[in-house]
Amino acid sequence: CGCFDGFCKLSSRFSSSICVGFDIDDDALEIFRRNAEEFEIANVDLVRCDLCSLQPEAYAKKFDTVIMNPPFGTKHNQGVDMKFLRTALTMATTAVYSLHKTSTREHIQKKANDWGVTMEVIAELRYDLPASYKFHKKKSV
Repeated sequence: CGCFDGFCKLSSRFSSSICVGFDIDDDALEIFRRNAEEFEIANVDLVRCDLCSLQPEAYAKKFDTVIMNPPFGTKHNQGVDMKFLRTALTMATTAVYSLHKTSTREHIQKKANDWGVTMEVIAELRYDLPASYKFHKKKSV
């Protein structure tokens, strides 16, 4: 869910029979395709779609593992990260690995409890995310 370039590297670590990249952005899908070629990852499928509009049954329990980097909720798309997470949970049979801001951890834990799934923090990463919109005021740390 969301085809950032690191997914090819991650998927190459799993002995998966197929790797499917979902993204709404054609450029992201193309980068993913090129990275899959570079890392010699066979059996890669790319799906251009809006995960928030995806019919849940279309991919229900079709994947062992989902690795995703959902868009963070902002002024204009508040809660989109939770929509992505909910969709990923319907797609996976075993586990979902998802990147989220530390500030949302308590909310995600509450949602996990509400949804009847367990949540565990497995890593904390520092990532410099430069401002890309005029309304971005805080510097990343």
